[in-house]
Amino acid sequence: MNRALLSTTDNAEILPLIQQCVLFSDLDSVQIDTVLRHTRVADLSEGDILFEQQQQARDFFMLTSGQVKLARNSADGHEKIIDLISPGHTFAEAILFSGQNVYPVTASAILDSRLLCFDIASYADILHESTDACFAVLAQMSRRLHWYIAEIDRLTLHGATFRVVCYLLDQAPSTHLGSSKFCLATPKHAIASRLSITPETLSRSFSKLSRDGLIEVHDDAIILNDIGKLRHFAQGKSN
Repeated sequence: MNRALLSTTDNAEILPLIQQCVLFSDLDSVQIDTVLRHTRVADLSEGDILFEQQQQARDFFMLTSGQVKLARNSADGHEKIIDLISPGHTFAEAILFSGQNVYPVTASAILDSRLLCFDIASYADILHESTDACFAVLAQMSRRLHWYIAEIDRLTLHGATFRVVCYLLDQAPSTHLGSSKFCLATPKHAIASRLSITPETLSRSFSKLSRDGLIEVHDDAIILNDIGKLRHFAQGKSN
């Protein structure tokens, strides 16, 4: 996988993305220029590996298009998907504070993807100079920690259908109250792994929700017939 320097056109397109990201929003123009000078862009085809578990870490990343999965691989070859990264989100920035210099997961492209690769060493130098930047990183990590706590709750205290409903609601705009339609870009086997269920259990959950009139499934197109009822389900039931 090649990582190319940013061109002048890339800089113009990427600058707004960086300025909107909490990790960079408090940096001054000089610091932003430093970030851009050390940033590379990487294009991945579906199935390409960005980095492997236990590989030495030199960069953290922002996904600008496509989708990337973060997964742990067991000694017997089983894969558990830890997270599915969507465009606009950063990942691997926790390496800055982990005290380790290796990635704890494998990152690979589920769809053709483009990423920004930020040099860890140069960004760490900026953190040493900027208290605001340090607090921005801590805020990002705190939000991520709260998300993982909620995720542990879903995986340990609730059943499969509950997890599926929560996943589907995450795909719908938060302002919607009626119906919503979207396509599942993520393969269903990857969704199942992400939710710690089997593909067969995912299909049964889709069937149950369809029979209850809450969703409609048309190949990869999903219609949420009543988001309000689905939110009530997620708030009040555990199976």
